[in-house]
Amino acid sequence: MHSQKPILTPIWFGIEMLIHKSTIKDYDDYSKVNLFFNPNSIAVVGASKHINKAGNVIFSNFAENKRRGIFKGEIYPINPKNESILGHRCYPSLTKVPGNIDAIVIVVPSKFVPDVLSDAGTKGVSVAIVITAGFREIGNDELENEVKNIAKEFGIRILGPNCLGVFDSYTGVDTLFLPETKVLKTGDVMVATPRPMQGNIAMVSQSGAFGAASLDYLTGRQIGISKFVSFGNKVDVSEAEILHYLNHDDKTRAILLYIESITHGRKFMDVAKDVTKSKPITVLKSGRTKAGARAAESHTGSISGTSAVYDAAFSQIGVIKSDNMSEFFNIGKGLAFQPPAKGRNVAIITDAGGPGVMASDECELRGIDVKVFSDETINKFEKLKEKGILPNFVQNRNPVDLTGSATSEMFEKAMSIVVADNEVNGIIVIGLHHVPAIQEDFVDRIGKVAAGTIKPIVACDIGETEMAFYVRSRFEKFGIPAYPAPEDTVQAMAALVSYGEYLQKVNCFDSYLDSFLTRSVNKIDIQK
Repeated sequence: MHSQKPILTPIWFGIEMLIHKSTIKDYDDYSKVNLFFNPNSIAVVGASKHINKAGNVIFSNFAENKRRGIFKGEIYPINPKNESILGHRCYPSLTKVPGNIDAIVIVVPSKFVPDVLSDAGTKGVSVAIVITAGFREIGNDELENEVKNIAKEFGIRILGPNCLGVFDSYTGVDTLFLPETKVLKTGDVMVATPRPMQGNIAMVSQSGAFGAASLDYLTGRQIGISKFVSFGNKVDVSEAEILHYLNHDDKTRAILLYIESITHGRKFMDVAKDVTKSKPITVLKSGRTKAGARAAESHTGSISGTSAVYDAAFSQIGVIKSDNMSEFFNIGKGLAFQPPAKGRNVAIITDAGGPGVMASDECELRGIDVKVFSDETINKFEKLKEKGILPNFVQNRNPVDLTGSATSEMFEKAMSIVVADNEVNGIIVIGLHHVPAIQEDFVDRIGKVAAGTIKPIVACDIGETEMAFYVRSRFEKFGIPAYPAPEDTVQAMAALVSYGEYLQKVNCFDSYLDSFLTRSVNKIDIQK
């Protein structure tokens, strides 16, 4: 179902029938939601001296980030069994802390969570991140409802329970109980759960485990993030409210959303439809099959719902759906780095015929046009052949195959011609570093041409060795997302085409493009 008509009542009804019914506060409660990411003070209830406990990892995160000057707020460990933890005075309960507390992280056994929230209410705490599991996901609905009611009574906003919480690369909030490094039995220290560098992608995940794996993946691919949010059981704050918050976050350009179910379907639709006019959302929806839906229900207590209803809803509100993890991240990076395309006609420039064919196939399968260039553009290439700048055997009808004789200058000349073609809406560059005459400056030359156009450009260099990683990272220094396979590259371009079509449909293309080009971080410096 991909109709361009407004969503019909059955679609809305279908989504409402799929979701959990729970009380939620005003989605415009921006100041309180902001405290999850930027509190002036935070307490870790269940902080511990034992290095293998979650409470130790979480408090260590804050202590280290405060030592480094990243986290600016006050931090308080709460544990009645200790006088101090990591050099910070420890308090037996929240009510004994002398100063104000904006936020708390709860990492104590589930049976104690109601008492902790009652103390938080007495103390005037605004938000709570409940890391603790043992609620609805194991059938303990009564305890979860008690937590929800206490929070409602005191006006405390809750993220979780059964979640990882928040990681903010700019403010230093890090409630992940997963250590960055692990010591092997040999004594060697290895990076285990890295925190990505600062960037412009927000990662929002209902699954904590998938979220943690995503951080590892994004770090390995040198993709920076602005914020990471793990929902867990979504007893209060849900994806709609976080999307609303991220829409106003100047550090976030694109949003990656992993979900198993949607809470408050109508509100999600309204909020997401508003967000996609200014920031792209890519979703990976799991639980699409009977087996997956059953797994989701046992995982976070979610009722997953039918895939067809979600697909139709996403299509109507401009949310770009991905079918698997690899596509999910490929699309997210492309949307964060490059402007949307204003049409479906794409040019391919390559120094390797086979990968060019592969990209052409993938484009057609995804509904992207790889049309023969206009006579004017073809004549420009022919003149370069006459001057000896390009070999006579170069193919220039689209794709442009510079062959194994390609040089950095040839890439630059080809890019300049294609960028000037008004019929071309986007460009895929497949620059394999293996070609003898190619030097790393071919990327710089392409980047120079790219800086003068608003057409989206994505790149590919196939390989998993040092030079391939270097070339791809060099592309991304120029804000050009680069991928290790032609299919990955086309996935990103297809998303840029799809998002461009949606923005045009809702008359927001020009305003989005203006915003993209005038953001505080220059296009060429996105990843520097």
